[in-house]
Amino acid sequence: MQLTVWTYEAPPHVGAMRIATGMEGLHYVLHAPQGDTYADLLFTMIERRAKRPPVTYSTFQARDLGGDTAELFKTSVREAYERFRPQAMIVGASCTAELIQDDPGGLARALALPVPVIPLELPAYQKKENWGAAETFYQLVRALAGPHAPPPGTPRPARAPGVRPRCNLLGPTALGFRHRDDVTEITRLLGRIGVDVHVVAPMGASPADIARLGEADFNVVLYPEVAGTAASWLQRTFGQPATKVVPIGFGATKDFVAEVAGLAGLDPVAALESAGGSRLPWYSRSVDSTYLTGKRVFIFGDGTHALAAARIATEEMGFAIAGLGTYSREFARDVREAAQRYGVEALITDDYLEVEAKVAELQPELVLGTQMERHIAKRLGIACAVISAPIHVQDFPARYSPQMGFEGANVIFDTWVHPLVMGLEEHLLAMFREDFEFQDEAGPSHLGGIAPARPAAAVPPAADPAAVPPTPVAAAPAAAAPAAPAGELETRWTPEAEKELGKIPFFVRGKARRNTERYAKDHGIALITVETLYDAKAHFGR
Repeated sequence: MQLTVWTYEAPPHVGAMRIATGMEGLHYVLHAPQGDTYADLLFTMIERRAKRPPVTYSTFQARDLGGDTAELFKTSVREAYERFRPQAMIVGASCTAELIQDDPGGLARALALPVPVIPLELPAYQKKENWGAAETFYQLVRALAGPHAPPPGTPRPARAPGVRPRCNLLGPTALGFRHRDDVTEITRLLGRIGVDVHVVAPMGASPADIARLGEADFNVVLYPEVAGTAASWLQRTFGQPATKVVPIGFGATKDFVAEVAGLAGLDPVAALESAGGSRLPWYSRSVDSTYLTGKRVFIFGDGTHALAAARIATEEMGFAIAGLGTYSREFARDVREAAQRYGVEALITDDYLEVEAKVAELQPELVLGTQMERHIAKRLGIACAVISAPIHVQDFPARYSPQMGFEGANVIFDTWVHPLVMGLEEHLLAMFREDFEFQDEAGPSHLGGIAPARPAAAVPPAADPAAVPPTPVAAAPAAAAPAAPAGELETRWTPEAEKELGKIPFFVRGKARRNTERYAKDHGIALITVETLYDAKAHFGR
């Protein structure tokens, strides 16, 4: 076990909480000590939910360990049922309670409650949050839809003439990255091409809705991390095919529409014409956006979003992949295959320090990642956009902001481009860099350009000319001093170079300083002059 300050995924019981919180009429009784109730804040504070998650904790304390914690859990289950009257319940143990081995499933069955009670076996020390969400959803689908399954080998009945095809949308949960808006966008997209949505699950579904999943013609798997296992079981049990393409990005959305048309028995050409379009392709080809071409980008997140981002970056926005990785070990093979196609080495880790070291090493121009990578990029002075969970409160916007579908492609373009300095913007910055408003000493223009006084930056003293030995007119090559090794060279700036650096806008100045010092060390230059600054700019601008 590794002690860490940040973690990409919580224990698996938090994944179960995401399923329960997203659903209606389901209650989760968690055998847990007093300290494990922190998870409520994930939903009320970060996701801004107006009500607590439907979770009851047994909340045993240290003094209870010498008594009957099993009876305490049974009391919690009984009281939760009496208070909330859910259609179904799930029961399990947190990572701490797992150690006392009280068997929540067996204890709950002994109560003989009049509703389905589904036990969860979530190994907290081997698995993590996304696996816990997938396992919980799978167990719910098996327990609630299983009794309605046809006998093995029974062919699916043909759809009645004149009836529109129906599908289930599987995978959205509470605390998911833009899941709310993705469901709205894909439901609209499917409606335009002639497909009705039968059930959305788990988010917004009741246990009764889960029971009728088998009535749909096929399943749309929006988030394979959560719905992949359940979709495979539905295909084996009910003969329902499932989509493989995740509609994130313009190209993937077109492929998704074609795949859905095939599953629904619709004309794919007509379906694409009805589906609408996105501004992303034209915006990526527009004059100013050509400046995006060749920008080096580092991508890290869950498997689904990292793979989608890599495709968008290379095929739709002209970026170059500098690095690609995921914390989802279940998707490690897919990410490694994609990384090989892009000519980079995949980074498979759940240690944010490894990710930070890789970003610092690669020095990309844009980082696409989770809230962890946002903090890493800020510390390193690199532009960043969030593409994947784990996320923070600002990634649950009040506005409509999907990631999927054609409108999602528009949102992605805006989100990724805004942190970058565009071509026309850089041209104007270079043109007006002598203007007072772009100087450190200048204040806001609406205040007359007057800035408060600041302490002068420390500038290395100029060398005494008398102390500098004269340079020989002609020196033999053998007498030339070798350049110092790049890793050992200490660089310093002349006052003129510091002044010229100060003319660069503050939001790109840090990168300009780092690039110049890196160039100087690589070329054995100890004293950085104005010429060195511009040589470095030309070098990194190729």
